[in-house]
Amino acid sequence: LMCQHKAPHEPWTPPIKNLNNYDDVTIPEPETLFDDYANRSKTIKANTTTIGNFLSARSLKYVDPMNPQKLPDLYRMTPEQKQAWLTAYEPKNKKMFESNLSGKDMTRWRYQRYIKDYLRCIDSIDENVGRVLDYLEKQDLMDNTVIVYSSDQSFLLGEHGMYDKRWMFEESLKMPFIMHWPNQTTPGSRETQLIQNIDYAPTFCDIAGVTPPKTMQGTSLKKLLKNSEEKWREGIYYHYYEYPNIHNVPPHEGVRTGRYKLINFYKNDGYNLFDLEADPNELKDLSKNIEYQKIMKQMIQKLAKLRRQYDVPPLDLSKIEPILRKPSIALP
Repeated sequence: LMCQHKAPHEPWTPPIKNLNNYDDVTIPEPETLFDDYANRSKTIKANTTTIGNFLSARSLKYVDPMNPQKLPDLYRMTPEQKQAWLTAYEPKNKKMFESNLSGKDMTRWRYQRYIKDYLRCIDSIDENVGRVLDYLEKQDLMDNTVIVYSSDQSFLLGEHGMYDKRWMFEESLKMPFIMHWPNQTTPGSRETQLIQNIDYAPTFCDIAGVTPPKTMQGTSLKKLLKNSEEKWREGIYYHYYEYPNIHNVPPHEGVRTGRYKLINFYKNDGYNLFDLEADPNELKDLSKNIEYQKIMKQMIQKLAKLRRQYDVPPLDLSKIEPILRKPSIALP
């Protein structure tokens, strides 16, 4: 059974009962909210995913709520819902306009509006995941049910000044993966090996006693969950190719190992190398640093190996796009 929630998708429309959650708190800002994108690929600075400049009025709910053309969500509300919405947002919006905010102060306001609405939506997911778990417990099904909580991708919550996903930065590369498997997983344990969403389907097949089809590119996690010392992959492959499109995120691919990450902005200015142990916020490209040339060579080799393993099409976009339209080709 798959139970899928779209609640945290833009424009982050909270349920009416959650509209005032977090009104009395200030959410801590990420260290990189005011990232200036120095010391990395010049193409990063051209992005249109920044909270300070590009979040839409619809997502921020601070335009005149009485103008439905600018706030289309109001069309879908009952009169009672609409009134609750206006009661929640109008006083805050009025205070913001009267403060005449600009620059970093305005970015900070926009961040608080964004993150609080996001969390209000996440509260709804928490509640409904809880309803599912409560049902399983009441029906005495917990001991013979495997439960997996995950997502289609992660999301930038102000890190690097951004929202959305697409980038190979850690905050949008990592995905949640929480698993309850009676007599197999240890409650409270944490696995540090690199797994990917391509591993999920082979794992489900394995649990059900079905041989995963050879067309699946991932690996079942069953052995890894039983033995953390199991020989496993050294790195994961990433590829973003949707360009030109919204947010102006350039095509890039890369490899991430336990400590290092190599990103190749192949249509722009090439490689960025990050030492995630020394620089967890990914603020400094080391690809041209003499001390890291051995690591650079190793990472380029790992990237080439993964490209061959996954039969990745050529990097020339003019060749990639027609291939992607063929259903027989599946990129990782």
